[in-house]
Order: sequence, then C-alpha cells, then structure tokens
Amino acid sequence: MIAKKLIKKTGNLLLIALISAGVSYFTFAQINNQRAESNNSDTSSYAILTGFAQMVNDQIVETDFTIAAEKTVNAVVHIKTTIAPRATAQQQQRIDPFFDFFFGRPEFFNERQRQQPSGGSGSGVIISTEGYIVTNNHVIENASEITVTLNDKRSYTAELVGQDPSTDLALLKIDADNLSSIVFGNSDIMRVGEWVLAVGNPFNLTSTVTAGIVSAKARNINILSTDMKIESFIQTDAAVNPGNSGGALVNTKGELIGINTAIASQTGNYAGYAFAIPSSIVSKIVADLKEFGTVQRALLGVSIVDITSELAKEKNIKKLNAVYVAQVAPNSAAADAGIKAGDIITAVNNNKVRSVAELQEQVSRYRPGDKINVTVLRGDKERNFSVELKNLQGTTDVVQKVNLGVLGAEFQEVPTEIMQKLRLSNGIQVKSLKSGGKMASAGIKKDFIVVKLNNTNITSVSDIEKAVSEVQNSNEKGLFITGIYPNGQVAYYVINMSE
Repeated sequence: MIAKKLIKKTGNLLLIALISAGVSYFTFAQINNQRAESNNSDTSSYAILTGFAQMVNDQIVETDFTIAAEKTVNAVVHIKTTIAPRATAQQQQRIDPFFDFFFGRPEFFNERQRQQPSGGSGSGVIISTEGYIVTNNHVIENASEITVTLNDKRSYTAELVGQDPSTDLALLKIDADNLSSIVFGNSDIMRVGEWVLAVGNPFNLTSTVTAGIVSAKARNINILSTDMKIESFIQTDAAVNPGNSGGALVNTKGELIGINTAIASQTGNYAGYAFAIPSSIVSKIVADLKEFGTVQRALLGVSIVDITSELAKEKNIKKLNAVYVAQVAPNSAAADAGIKAGDIITAVNNNKVRSVAELQEQVSRYRPGDKINVTVLRGDKERNFSVELKNLQGTTDVVQKVNLGVLGAEFQEVPTEIMQKLRLSNGIQVKSLKSGGKMASAGIKKDFIVVKLNNTNITSVSDIEKAVSEVQNSNEKGLFITGIYPNGQVAYYVINMSE
C-alpha cells in the first residue's frame, strides 16, 4: 500500500516536472524571438554585433589584383646608373680654383683619396613598344651611363632623351621593339579610396607589386628644390621603398595613373605615406620631351598662395578653397588677360582649383600659345578671363632643344684625378673641338674645363644646354665662360651667340 502511494506520488512529481520544463522552453523561445526581432530593428543595441559579420559578408565583393599585376609587371624595368665621382663635402669646402690661382694651392690629395665611380638604382615604366621609358629625373641625374634591365633579364644601355627637374621626370630610349608597355590612365577621375598598385624594384627586389588605396590628391610636400617646381602628388598607402622611384602606380585595370616618386619617412623606408606624379602631368611632359627634347613650360605669370584662415581674415576673403593672386608680373599672360593682384582663382577651364598644387597641375598640361579660361572672384563678383599662356621668355613661341653643335664641341665628365688635383667641385671638360666652331674660334683649347657659364655653375651637359638656351631666347646674346685647364691655368672667354 505504501509502495503504491510512493509510485503515484513520484509519477505526479515527474508529470509536473515535464510540464514545467515544457513551459520554460516555450517561454525561453519566445523571449529569444523577441530579442532577435529587437536586434534587427534597433541598430543601437550591443547585441547587433552578433549579426554584423553575416550582414557584411552578404555584401562583400572580391577585389582581384592579378589582372592588373600581370598587365604591368613586364612593363616596369630596373634602372642602374653609373655616376662619375665628385669631390667630398670636406673637399668642396676648400675648393676655389680662382683663389688658388692667385694664392697657391696646398697639395693634400693622394692616390688613396681618389674616389671610385658610384651608382644608383631605381625603376622605370615602358610606355611604348618602341622602347620609350619614363622614370624620375633623380634616378638618372648626373649619370654617365644608364643601364635598363627588363623583367625577362635582357639588358640595354639607355639614351637620355630629355629630363625635367621641375617635375622630376625623365624620358629614356632603348634600342628594342615589341616590348610590353603600360597604357596611360586618367588620374583626374581617380577618387580617394580607390585601389591602386605600386610596381617597381624596391631594394633591388625586381618585379615587386604592392597594393593600397589613393589616400589623397594634389599633395605638395616641398620635396623638389628647383625653380618652377610643380608638385601635385597622388598620395597612396601602397608600400613604396627606395628603388621604387620611377616605377608605376596603376589602377585595377592596369592603367598608368602615376609615377612613384617619394615617401614620407623618418627612417628612409616606407612608413605608410607614398607619393606619385599623376599621369595628367606625366603624359604632357613625356610628349614634350619626345617631340621637342625639352619641356614647353606654359606660365600664367602670377605669384600665388594658398588661402589660409589668417589670410582670409586679413584680406576679407570668404572662399577658402581657392588660390590667392599675390602679384601679377608685368607683360605676363595673366596681366595681358586682365587678371590683377588680389583676385581669387577658383577654376581653370571649369576644373575647380582649391590649392596652389591643383592650379599648377592644371596649367602644367598646356604649352605656350594655348588659351585657357581662368575663373576668378574679384570682390563678390565672379569673372572669366581668356588667357593665352606664355613661355619663360614671355613669348608664345615653341622652345627648341639646344643644339650644342653650334658650339662646335663635345663634352665629357672631368676625370676624377683632375677634379681632385684642381680641387674642383663642378665642371665639364671639352672632349673635342670642331674647327670653325664658336668655342674654337673664341680660343678655347681641348681639355678645357667649363666651370661657369654666365655665372651659373656647370655640373652636367644639361647645364650647358640650359645656359645656352637662356642666352638664345633672351636679348642678351653674350655667353661668358669661366674655366680652367688641367695645368691649373684659369681662363675666361666670351662667345657671341647671335652670329
């Protein structure tokens, strides 16, 4: 009897437990459903983090860089240069050949102090199947020999077609055809946040590809030291290191949208910031160098500054994203068009310019004689001016590359032992003279070392070309030459370039 009662009691307890468990499960399920609905509707809820991965994964689109890499890696070359040795900084401080000529020269050089030829390396981009290659000017500057190695390990000695220190670009040519090349893309339409690839040879590691995004555009980092410099860089976080200079920055289609040029770093290696010359500038400079051998630099003839909050307050300027005209040169393109100091330039050919870098980039695309429309604010009124751009000499003429044949001389690097013996920091030596040429007629002899032309120090043949060009395109036709012979004799000559 007692056993029956225990069994009945136990059965009742088990039934109650089962019913309670069922109720609890149903209640818990209902609560979970309500929480899930709440998570889907209330984005401020912490619980939404549990569903975030699935939501994002549903929208992920795969980015494939392989096509762009395959299109470009064979068109990026490795450049090595041989540079004739120069005197050391300590030697340069003591070098003054004209002082020594009058007061004597201490003999402190010996064979051990003779420097050996040095070299450098970088990258370049093949832009035509006929062997034209664009690179940075600083990669090949002062090089006595330039060697280009293709991705398939073929090597060529390159000819320097032309160079432009103002944009840090140079054009080379190798004797080859049917080469892989990169087509130009439009850097203007690249947006901040777009994927890009940097292709080059960092640390002599050939055919290296890195990826990043466009971090900013129209950056001026004040890295170029030449007059008339143009800096409007594309900033990217694609890894760029020494050796990448002159290499390609391409979009995901494999189109060239920039030439990698510089990094911002305290160590000399990549630190997250790299800069490239946009293809809009590269294409124009390359076209000029290829056609004329020199850049057709178009000028507005204005001194311009970025508008800061301080300047805006001082000048009562209401628009900050524009460029302030501080001065206008007399008889310049801007002056002829009617632009005045105090005007605020807002656009060129309807393209907005928000900084000096953007304005320089826009104008750099044109040649002397081209006409552009410049939009300015004068007071509260917007005005448009048609401006015919001029060259450095104030004309609209095309500037031709200097033919040094008119001098009747060939030049070469000064041998190291002579540089050291004479304690020279710069100079170019006359290798040979043509009878009847201007130099020979002026009395210059073979092996003469040209140190200065019209008070400009001469360090390369391009310096001679520049000095001669300036004389030929000016009203002053006298070329004043200062130099020294290997025996220590200082000499001065004058050549009339108008004859």
